[in-house]
Amino acid sequence: MRVLPRGVQGAGGPRADDGWVRGAVAISPLLVGIVPFGIVAGVTGVENGASPAEAIAFSLLAFAIASQIAAFELLGSGAPLAVVIGTGVMINLRFVMYSASLAPYLVGEPTRRRLLGAYLLTDHAYAVALGRYAERPPPRSRAAYYLGAAIAFWLACQVATVAGALLGTRVPEQVPLEVVAPLTFLALLVPTMVDRPGVTAAVVGAAVATAAYDAPGGLGMLTGALIGAVAGAAVSRRNSARAGRR
Repeated sequence: MRVLPRGVQGAGGPRADDGWVRGAVAISPLLVGIVPFGIVAGVTGVENGASPAEAIAFSLLAFAIASQIAAFELLGSGAPLAVVIGTGVMINLRFVMYSASLAPYLVGEPTRRRLLGAYLLTDHAYAVALGRYAERPPPRSRAAYYLGAAIAFWLACQVATVAGALLGTRVPEQVPLEVVAPLTFLALLVPTMVDRPGVTAAVVGAAVATAAYDAPGGLGMLTGALIGAVAGAAVSRRNSARAGRR
């Protein structure tokens, strides 16, 4: 009787490392939308005085396109470094919530994997991974699935940023690259609005973020996210309480 290696089944059966491929495939439809966003990040850096090499290096170190764009625009306008750093921190605070949400699924993973996952964390990889985890996949495939999606997304972003940095100011102003980014986030949002807590969080968060649009340093977006999450949690808690009384 032939014994297969651990984690491998017969022909056509799932393997332990299938998670990497499945994660990359799952996020692939979103890569088309993020490419223009990455190009904008590269172009913004060059337009605000950075060299192509500096714009690319910043993308590799920070890997947070929204804050990259904000930072270059602030630097280009002569803002103090403390304001630039503070703005980046405010814009990226949502990743603290994402990390806390993903942590239970990655318990037991080696430190190097968790550190890599922290560096690669994005809205898109988080949403794709969380959607998969809701299907209760085998524990051994969870980290691989997330990292497969996150690495594919990272590669697309870096290639796009390099292209934008090299193109510099040669991108025609008529090309509406900025429009694509919000559309990709909408594509992530809609599938999560499947119950009352999800709809409540989305509607309340959007209303607050829109009302606070002019708040400095991306504070409006953060406030909307926090208040939307609280509203969604409150509705979920009320639903649970009602179900418990039945």
